[in-house]
Amino acid sequence: MRANSKNNKPELKCYVCFISFLLLFFIYPEGSLFANRNEYLQASVKIGGIIVDEAGIPIIGANIIEKGTVNGTVTDAEGNFSLDVKDSNAVLVVSYIGYKTAEYPIEQDRLMTITLIEDLKIMEEVVVIGYGTQKRVDVTSSVASVKSEMFNKGAILDAGQLVQGKVAGLQISLPTGDPSASTSVMLRGNSTLMGLTSPLILVDGVPGSFATVAPEDIESIDVLKDGSATAIYGTRGTNGVIIITTKGGRRDAPATIEYNGYVSISQQARVADFMNASELRARFQEGYGFSGANDQDYGHNTDWLKEVSRTGISNVHNLTYRGGSSQTSIIANLTYDKKEGTFKKSDSENIRGRLEFAHRMFDDKLISNISLIANEQSTGPGFNTNVYRYACIQNPTQGIYNEDGSYVERPVYFYDNPVSLLNETIGMTRSRNIRFTGSMEFRPVDNFAVKGMITRKGQSYLNGYYYTKQHPTTTEGGYNGYASRYTSDYINNLAEITVEWSHTFNKQRINAIGGYNYEDSSSENFSVSNRDFPTDSYTYNKLESGLALSRGEASMSSYRRTEKLIGLFARVTYNYDDRYLLMASVRREGSSKFGADHKWGNFPGISAGWRINQESFMKNYDWLENLKLRAGFGITGINISSPYVSLASLNYDGYFMYGGEWINTLIPVRNPNPDLRWEKKYEYNVGLDFDVFQGRLGGAFDWYLRQTKDALWDYSVPVPPYQYGTITANVGQIENTGFEALIRAIPVQSRDFEWNTSVTYSINKNKLISISNDQFSMSTDWFTTGHTGEPIQTTTHRVKVGDPIGNFFGLKSVGLNEDGLWVVERLKKNDAGEVIERYYDLAKDATDEDRQVLGNGVPKHNLNWSNQLRYKNIDVSIGMRGAFGFQILNYQKMYYGNPTIQYNVLNSAFDQYDVVDLTTGKPTGKKATINDSQRYISEFVENGDYWKIDNVTVGYTFNMTNVKYIRNLRLYMSCLNLATITGYTGIDPEVQITGLEAGTDSRDKYPTNRSYTFGINITF
Repeated sequence: MRANSKNNKPELKCYVCFISFLLLFFIYPEGSLFANRNEYLQASVKIGGIIVDEAGIPIIGANIIEKGTVNGTVTDAEGNFSLDVKDSNAVLVVSYIGYKTAEYPIEQDRLMTITLIEDLKIMEEVVVIGYGTQKRVDVTSSVASVKSEMFNKGAILDAGQLVQGKVAGLQISLPTGDPSASTSVMLRGNSTLMGLTSPLILVDGVPGSFATVAPEDIESIDVLKDGSATAIYGTRGTNGVIIITTKGGRRDAPATIEYNGYVSISQQARVADFMNASELRARFQEGYGFSGANDQDYGHNTDWLKEVSRTGISNVHNLTYRGGSSQTSIIANLTYDKKEGTFKKSDSENIRGRLEFAHRMFDDKLISNISLIANEQSTGPGFNTNVYRYACIQNPTQGIYNEDGSYVERPVYFYDNPVSLLNETIGMTRSRNIRFTGSMEFRPVDNFAVKGMITRKGQSYLNGYYYTKQHPTTTEGGYNGYASRYTSDYINNLAEITVEWSHTFNKQRINAIGGYNYEDSSSENFSVSNRDFPTDSYTYNKLESGLALSRGEASMSSYRRTEKLIGLFARVTYNYDDRYLLMASVRREGSSKFGADHKWGNFPGISAGWRINQESFMKNYDWLENLKLRAGFGITGINISSPYVSLASLNYDGYFMYGGEWINTLIPVRNPNPDLRWEKKYEYNVGLDFDVFQGRLGGAFDWYLRQTKDALWDYSVPVPPYQYGTITANVGQIENTGFEALIRAIPVQSRDFEWNTSVTYSINKNKLISISNDQFSMSTDWFTTGHTGEPIQTTTHRVKVGDPIGNFFGLKSVGLNEDGLWVVERLKKNDAGEVIERYYDLAKDATDEDRQVLGNGVPKHNLNWSNQLRYKNIDVSIGMRGAFGFQILNYQKMYYGNPTIQYNVLNSAFDQYDVVDLTTGKPTGKKATINDSQRYISEFVENGDYWKIDNVTVGYTFNMTNVKYIRNLRLYMSCLNLATITGYTGIDPEVQITGLEAGTDSRDKYPTNRSYTFGINITF
């Protein structure tokens, strides 16, 4: 039998990558696994012992190095170690984060007990800020830091999910089960109407995304939240800055190989309760009659959702090599993951690699670093929303195939066979990313350094789709085969130079940094489609054979855009006697996206801190390690997505006959706006940090006020004098106020048992202040947005001055009349538009003037509780989170919770509702079933409050003391999205919370999953 090369592709990639990885170990000359093999085979002295802290608690993962060599090991889960050394004169160098590095002569005749002493300077956790680091106790801005040991575990989709629920004020949601999707992020509310809403994500100082590197390759994630911290990033700082630091190589450390792998099984966490075949037959027997899809019993028992879905099985393999000598360190990381979605053909295969060399010269005065990041992701046709929709609304007594093997297709509006849509779609998507970064730092003296960095990134994207001749586009639409291809290319160049100086005199410390940043990028794309093919054999690989091209019915488009960003920045920090702290920064930034009169802008930031516990009057409170009051102010900007909004534009559109020839019509499509500029956010922040009882209890509280000015929106303008009917202008104002709290504690800490816990809470209030000025205004102080789609055909949200963004706006229902028609509250208004009377009437007779606010789709309160427990070698982590004070528009219930429609419906469609009196709007005591058209009313806007037991992981670390080649071995199992406590009747209350249409639970959304993971961590 001939091997199937297509099916062997993933395995071939793994073999090639693994062989390449092994070659790297052999060619790396210094500090490799095999560099000193012969030397240590002759070792004559074997030693062992335990590493503990001052309380006698074993330290896991402490580094033990034989001084002057790269021979070493790390302690196991009980703090034990063993090592072969040259002779009895050997000296051990023992180190661990948070403790003083110490040297100990070996003891041959007995097990050594080595006690490490806490280093208060190191114990003051270092956090990453803009273009540098600071000790946590010196930070005067609102900054959160999450280290790798606190990350969420299990089947993690991207870096965002690692810190989900870990940072107060940072809402990270994953409202979809699609394996190719990414997490959605919002920090401190909605600050824009049409600008970018995502935070700036830096990966080792370079702009990237949550998917730039594998989650397993990340050391820490720091979040800069307030304006004083993010002002140094200028036009990209408004939505916060998330700094991802990857794992690095180790100097003077033994070479290690780490393998982390897991297998995950995913299922849809909750399935919509549509009628199955037996339930439909029961309704027929009750006397119900339906039109359209459920017009009769066709004699089959088809579980349509089961036909297009599956149990998703995913696997991830991560291999990391670390090593180093006194001058050179290296880390190489390779990750392969293949994830199956719970819908067929929704797969994602990703290979990611990272290689980083660091070398020090001239007594560490010159440090050079080279890193390379690359990945290739491939997916199939992906999730088709129509496949899911049609699987839900299909008649469950209908068969999939006709007797002749063809697909059953029926003449019902928007009602295709989902199996044919799935099976007769062929497709692929492939993206390739590569990033090269080189940097060099020269430090001629201890307090002065110059650093330069260059980065070049590239991304290519290619996809192809083909609908066969059995696809509904042919069997119903006459396409006779349809193919499309799309390709795009993106290039980004970044250059940066910084100069840093620090000085200490008397009780004062000053640190200053200044720099220049240059960035340019270009992107281009091309797409083409054709139909009416002679055969399905070519799929999307011979588009010119489609006959639609010769008839002028094929499509083609292309595009190219460029943009440039330049910044000059500086920051000064001042510390007096570890009591009084000050930080001031400024960035002057220019962007090619803005108008000719506003290419450049200034973004200052300032913050101050007072370490109250360092004052003399606090010396007697020895249980108080840290009490710091801080306050800050900063101005940041929001960039816009399109690079040409400020420029006039003419496009060709249509043709006309002139002189016997067809001439392209040239029409205006955009007005120039030389005053177009960045949106500015003014942010005030006051915070309090505390740590007591030797770090057993600590936390932070923050209050903030964010004011967005010059928010962008599109305004109608007269033609003439304008050449086009709308213009993008800086007019709006938005305000966000809020409070955040973090409490972390170690309630129990002993040799065998330890419990770490943390709670974060945040509340945010949002308000639109203005959408008009003297130059540009609207006829009303509000506008509507969002759309239900057919057949309801209305908007869902209203954005109004004085109200929060995200308000649902529609008819308020109070019940049904005896005929099953919806009764709603109607409004009588005076000339000023104020409501002077409320009365009740049928929804079919209501108008837009009767619409009112029905709720808001953005949670007001967010609460998270994380726990890490260790009992001897067993570790348990439990993450829980919740959102409260918001509403959700349940699209599935709005569309399919109605027995009168022509499709299969939810079982809840037959629920009994209160019959109300049309005069009073109060229940009469009678019940009725819906007998009305589908409508957007308050009945389908539900409370969305929820509490999730989101991440539970149990692990066991084995004692590897007597195992020669294995330093650490841990097995674990994990469950994501374990349980949800909610009153929401839809599939999942975790929905999209960003943008102007927050809180909508789309009827076509990929259902969220529950996953069970079994994994291993092993270090050689």
